[in-house]
Amino acid sequence: MPPRPAIDLWPHAAPGALGTAPEDVPQITPYVADRVDPLRSAVVVCPGGGYRNLSMEKEGSKVAEFLNGLGVTAFVLRYRLGPRYRHPIPLGDARRALRVLRSRAAEFGVAKDRIGLMGFSAGGHLTATVATHIDRGDATAADMVDRESARPDFAILAYPVITLAESWLHRGSRSMLLAPDQQHPDILNDLSNERQVTAETPPTFLFHTDADTGVPAENSVAFYLALRKAKVPAELHIYEPGPHGVGLGGTDPALVTWPDRLAGWLRTRKLLTAAPA
Repeated sequence: MPPRPAIDLWPHAAPGALGTAPEDVPQITPYVADRVDPLRSAVVVCPGGGYRNLSMEKEGSKVAEFLNGLGVTAFVLRYRLGPRYRHPIPLGDARRALRVLRSRAAEFGVAKDRIGLMGFSAGGHLTATVATHIDRGDATAADMVDRESARPDFAILAYPVITLAESWLHRGSRSMLLAPDQQHPDILNDLSNERQVTAETPPTFLFHTDADTGVPAENSVAFYLALRKAKVPAELHIYEPGPHGVGLGGTDPALVTWPDRLAGWLRTRKLLTAAPA
Protein backbone atom coordinates (compact mmCIF):
# COMPACT_ATOMS: atom_id res chain seq x y z
CA MET A 1 0.00 0.00 0.00
CA PRO A 2 1.25 3.56 -0.64
CA PRO A 3 2.12 5.49 2.48
CA ARG A 4 -0.36 7.77 4.14
CA PRO A 5 0.60 11.34 5.04
CA ALA A 6 3.30 11.59 7.69
CA ILE A 7 2.24 12.31 11.26
CA ASP A 8 4.18 14.80 13.38
CA LEU A 9 4.93 13.22 16.75
CA TRP A 10 4.08 16.41 18.60
CA PRO A 11 1.29 18.80 17.57
CA HIS A 12 3.61 21.76 18.03
CA ALA A 13 7.41 21.96 18.33
CA ALA A 14 9.01 18.78 19.58
CA PRO A 15 10.78 18.99 22.96
CA GLY A 16 14.27 20.38 22.44
CA ALA A 17 13.60 21.42 18.83
CA LEU A 18 16.22 23.80 17.43
CA GLY A 19 14.18 24.92 14.43
CA THR A 20 11.30 24.05 12.13
CA ALA A 21 13.15 22.39 9.22
CA PRO A 22 12.28 18.75 8.39
CA GLU A 23 15.25 17.50 10.42
CA ASP A 24 13.80 19.27 13.47
CA VAL A 25 10.36 17.63 13.18
CA PRO A 26 10.20 13.92 14.10
CA GLN A 27 7.48 12.03 12.25
CA ILE A 28 6.06 8.59 11.53
CA THR A 29 4.86 7.68 8.04
CA PRO A 30 2.09 5.04 8.09
CA TYR A 31 2.05 2.09 5.69
CA VAL A 32 -1.27 0.40 6.43
CA ALA A 33 -1.54 -3.27 5.54
CA ASP A 34 -4.16 -4.12 2.92
CA ARG A 35 -6.09 -6.53 5.10
CA VAL A 36 -9.65 -6.40 6.36
CA ASP A 37 -8.97 -8.21 9.64
CA PRO A 38 -9.00 -5.79 12.57
CA LEU A 39 -6.55 -5.71 15.47
CA ARG A 40 -3.43 -6.70 13.61
CA SER A 41 0.19 -6.25 14.61
CA ALA A 42 2.12 -3.08 13.88
CA VAL A 43 5.81 -2.21 13.74
CA VAL A 44 7.58 1.13 14.07
CA VAL A 45 10.67 0.98 11.83
CA CYS A 46 13.83 2.89 12.81
CA PRO A 47 16.17 3.25 9.79
CA GLY A 48 19.91 3.24 10.36
CA GLY A 49 22.56 5.74 9.36
CA GLY A 50 24.98 6.07 12.25
CA TYR A 51 22.82 8.66 14.05
CA ARG A 52 24.03 11.03 11.30
CA ASN A 53 21.53 10.32 8.50
CA LEU A 54 18.64 7.96 7.81
CA SER A 55 18.42 5.19 5.20
CA MET A 56 14.75 5.97 4.62
CA GLU A 57 14.28 3.75 1.57
CA LYS A 58 16.42 0.62 2.05
CA GLU A 59 15.82 0.44 5.80
CA GLY A 60 12.52 2.31 5.85
CA SER A 61 9.94 2.25 3.06
CA LYS A 62 11.15 -1.05 1.57
CA VAL A 63 10.92 -2.69 4.99
CA ALA A 64 7.45 -1.23 5.56
CA GLU A 65 6.29 -2.67 2.23
CA PHE A 66 7.69 -6.08 3.19
CA LEU A 67 5.84 -5.96 6.51
CA ASN A 68 2.65 -4.94 4.72
CA GLY A 69 3.00 -8.09 2.63
CA LEU A 70 2.81 -10.08 5.87
CA GLY A 71 -0.32 -8.22 6.92
CA VAL A 72 1.57 -6.04 9.40
CA THR A 73 0.97 -2.27 9.45
CA ALA A 74 4.24 -0.33 9.57
CA PHE A 75 5.26 3.17 10.56
CA VAL A 76 8.63 4.51 9.39
CA LEU A 77 10.17 6.81 11.99
CA ARG A 78 12.11 9.95 11.13
CA TYR A 79 13.98 10.67 14.35
CA ARG A 80 16.34 13.53 15.10
CA LEU A 81 20.07 13.08 14.54
CA GLY A 82 23.50 14.20 15.65
CA PRO A 83 25.47 16.28 15.83
CA ARG A 84 22.51 18.67 16.01
CA TYR A 85 20.59 16.44 18.44
CA ARG A 86 22.27 14.29 21.06
CA HIS A 87 21.06 11.70 23.55
CA PRO A 88 18.35 11.52 24.83
CA ILE A 89 16.54 13.26 21.94
CA PRO A 90 16.42 10.22 19.58
CA LEU A 91 15.27 8.03 22.48
CA GLY A 92 12.47 10.48 23.22
CA ASP A 93 11.42 10.47 19.56
CA ALA A 94 11.22 6.66 19.40
CA ARG A 95 9.28 6.44 22.65
CA ARG A 96 6.88 9.11 21.44
CA ALA A 97 6.31 7.19 18.20
CA LEU A 98 5.15 4.15 20.18
CA ARG A 99 2.91 6.32 22.36
CA VAL A 100 1.33 8.08 19.37
CA LEU A 101 0.66 4.75 17.69
CA ARG A 102 -0.92 3.30 20.81
CA SER A 103 -3.07 6.39 21.24
CA ARG A 104 -4.32 5.99 17.65
CA ALA A 105 -4.38 2.19 17.45
CA ALA A 106 -8.12 2.00 16.77
CA GLU A 107 -7.74 4.42 13.85
CA PHE A 108 -5.19 2.12 12.20
CA GLY A 109 -6.87 -1.17 13.15
CA VAL A 110 -3.97 -2.46 15.22
CA ALA A 111 -3.87 -4.07 18.64
CA LYS A 112 -2.34 -1.90 21.35
CA ASP A 113 -0.56 -4.92 22.83
CA ARG A 114 0.97 -6.07 19.52
CA ILE A 115 3.13 -3.09 18.63
CA GLY A 116 6.78 -3.79 17.91
CA LEU A 117 9.90 -1.74 17.26
CA MET A 118 12.39 -2.61 14.52
CA GLY A 119 15.77 -1.05 13.93
CA PHE A 120 18.71 -1.32 11.55
CA SER A 121 22.30 -0.52 12.56
CA ALA A 122 22.15 2.69 14.66
CA GLY A 123 18.37 2.38 14.45
CA GLY A 124 18.94 -1.01 16.06
CA HIS A 125 20.77 0.70 18.90
CA LEU A 126 17.82 3.06 19.29
CA THR A 127 15.42 0.10 19.28
CA ALA A 128 17.51 -1.80 21.82
CA THR A 129 17.69 1.29 24.03
CA VAL A 130 13.90 1.61 24.06
CA ALA A 131 13.57 -2.13 24.70
CA THR A 132 15.94 -2.11 27.69
CA HIS A 133 15.11 1.27 29.23
CA ILE A 134 11.43 0.64 29.83
CA ASP A 135 9.08 3.61 30.03
CA ARG A 136 5.45 2.68 30.64
CA GLY A 137 4.07 6.21 30.49
CA ASP A 138 2.89 8.74 33.04
CA ALA A 139 -0.68 8.14 34.17
CA THR A 140 -0.91 11.71 35.45
CA ALA A 141 0.41 13.45 32.31
CA ALA A 142 -1.62 16.34 30.95
CA ASP A 143 -0.88 15.14 27.41
CA MET A 144 -3.00 12.02 26.94
CA VAL A 145 -0.40 10.58 24.53
CA ASP A 146 2.22 10.65 27.28
CA ARG A 147 0.01 8.37 29.37
CA GLU A 148 0.59 5.55 26.88
CA SER A 149 3.33 2.97 27.35
CA ALA A 150 6.52 3.23 25.30
CA ARG A 151 7.48 -0.42 25.91
CA PRO A 152 7.48 -2.32 22.60
CA ASP A 153 5.69 -5.67 22.72
CA PHE A 154 8.44 -7.19 20.57
CA ALA A 155 11.72 -6.02 19.04
CA ILE A 156 13.44 -6.74 15.72
CA LEU A 157 17.14 -5.92 15.38
CA ALA A 158 18.97 -6.05 12.04
CA TYR A 159 22.78 -5.75 12.27
CA PRO A 160 22.30 -3.51 15.32
CA VAL A 161 24.76 -1.32 17.13
CA ILE A 162 24.42 -2.58 20.70
CA THR A 163 27.43 -1.54 22.77
CA LEU A 164 29.01 1.87 23.20
CA ALA A 165 31.76 0.62 25.50
CA GLU A 166 33.23 -2.63 24.17
CA SER A 167 36.05 -2.85 21.61
CA TRP A 168 33.54 -3.93 18.94
CA LEU A 169 31.49 -0.72 19.19
CA HIS A 170 30.65 1.46 16.19
CA ARG A 171 32.55 4.65 16.98
CA GLY A 172 30.71 6.75 14.42
CA SER A 173 27.35 6.08 16.05
CA ARG A 174 28.75 6.86 19.48
CA SER A 175 30.28 10.15 18.36
CA MET A 176 27.02 11.28 16.76
CA LEU A 177 24.75 10.21 19.63
CA LEU A 178 26.92 11.53 22.46
CA ALA A 179 28.68 14.87 22.69
CA PRO A 180 32.28 14.64 23.94
CA ASP A 181 31.25 15.69 27.46
CA GLN A 182 28.65 12.88 27.52
CA GLN A 183 31.17 10.13 26.82
CA HIS A 184 31.98 9.17 30.36
CA PRO A 185 31.73 5.66 31.83
CA ASP A 186 28.30 5.96 33.44
CA ILE A 187 26.57 7.01 30.21
CA LEU A 188 28.56 4.57 28.06
CA ASN A 189 27.56 1.77 30.41
CA ASP A 190 23.93 2.84 30.46
CA LEU A 191 23.73 2.90 26.66
CA SER A 192 25.59 -0.37 26.16
CA ASN A 193 22.36 -2.26 25.87
CA GLU A 194 23.79 -5.75 26.30
CA ARG A 195 24.33 -4.66 29.92
CA GLN A 196 20.77 -3.39 30.40
CA VAL A 197 18.64 -6.40 29.46
CA THR A 198 16.11 -7.47 32.11
CA ALA A 199 13.11 -9.76 32.23
CA GLU A 200 11.04 -6.77 31.08
CA THR A 201 12.87 -6.59 27.75
CA PRO A 202 10.44 -7.80 25.06
CA PRO A 203 10.91 -10.91 22.90
CA THR A 204 13.53 -10.14 20.28
CA PHE A 205 14.58 -11.30 16.81
CA LEU A 206 18.15 -10.58 15.70
CA PHE A 207 19.85 -10.77 12.29
CA HIS A 208 23.52 -10.13 11.50
CA THR A 209 26.28 -11.25 9.13
CA ASP A 210 29.64 -12.70 10.04
CA ALA A 211 31.33 -10.58 7.35
CA ASP A 212 30.06 -7.30 8.83
CA THR A 213 33.15 -5.29 9.77
CA GLY A 214 31.30 -2.00 10.28
CA VAL A 215 29.20 -3.28 13.16
CA PRO A 216 30.64 -6.67 14.13
CA ALA A 217 28.32 -9.57 14.90
CA GLU A 218 29.49 -9.51 18.53
CA ASN A 219 26.86 -6.82 19.00
CA SER A 220 23.99 -9.20 18.23
CA VAL A 221 25.65 -12.14 19.97
CA ALA A 222 26.13 -10.21 23.21
CA PHE A 223 22.55 -8.99 23.18
CA TYR A 224 21.23 -12.48 22.47
CA LEU A 225 23.23 -13.95 25.34
CA ALA A 226 21.93 -11.26 27.67
CA LEU A 227 18.36 -12.03 26.58
CA ARG A 228 18.96 -15.73 27.16
CA LYS A 229 20.35 -15.07 30.64
CA ALA A 230 17.28 -12.98 31.47
CA LYS A 231 15.02 -15.73 30.06
CA VAL A 232 13.59 -13.42 27.41
CA PRO A 233 12.41 -15.30 24.28
CA ALA A 234 14.85 -14.59 21.47
CA GLU A 235 15.98 -15.83 18.07
CA LEU A 236 19.34 -15.05 16.46
CA HIS A 237 20.40 -15.59 12.84
CA ILE A 238 23.97 -14.92 11.70
CA TYR A 239 24.66 -15.38 8.00
CA GLU A 240 28.24 -15.85 6.82
CA PRO A 241 28.35 -13.47 3.80
CA GLY A 242 27.24 -9.88 3.55
CA PRO A 243 28.70 -6.47 4.41
CA HIS A 244 27.10 -4.03 6.78
CA GLY A 245 23.87 -2.40 5.65
CA VAL A 246 22.35 -5.13 3.48
CA GLY A 247 18.76 -4.10 4.20
CA LEU A 248 16.41 -6.92 3.22
CA GLY A 249 19.29 -8.79 1.57
CA GLY A 250 19.51 -7.25 -1.89
CA THR A 251 20.26 -9.84 -4.57
CA ASP A 252 22.38 -12.19 -2.47
CA PRO A 253 20.73 -15.64 -2.69
CA ALA A 254 21.51 -16.38 0.96
CA LEU A 255 20.78 -13.03 2.55
CA VAL A 256 17.42 -12.61 0.83
CA THR A 257 16.15 -15.44 3.03
CA TRP A 258 16.54 -13.59 6.33
CA PRO A 259 13.17 -11.82 6.01
CA ASP A 260 11.63 -15.30 5.71
CA ARG A 261 13.23 -16.21 9.05
CA LEU A 262 11.68 -13.06 10.51
CA ALA A 263 8.28 -13.97 9.08
CA GLY A 264 8.59 -17.41 10.63
CA TRP A 265 9.42 -15.91 14.02
CA LEU A 266 6.45 -13.54 13.84
CA ARG A 267 4.26 -16.47 12.89
CA THR A 268 5.58 -18.56 15.78
CA ARG A 269 4.74 -15.73 18.17
CA LYS A 270 1.23 -15.56 16.64
CA LEU A 271 1.77 -11.98 15.47
CA LEU A 272 0.59 -12.58 11.91
CA THR A 273 -3.01 -13.40 12.80
CA ALA A 274 -5.74 -11.09 14.02
CA ALA A 275 -5.68 -10.54 17.77
CA PRO A 276 -8.68 -11.69 19.81
CA ALA A 277 -11.32 -9.00 20.03
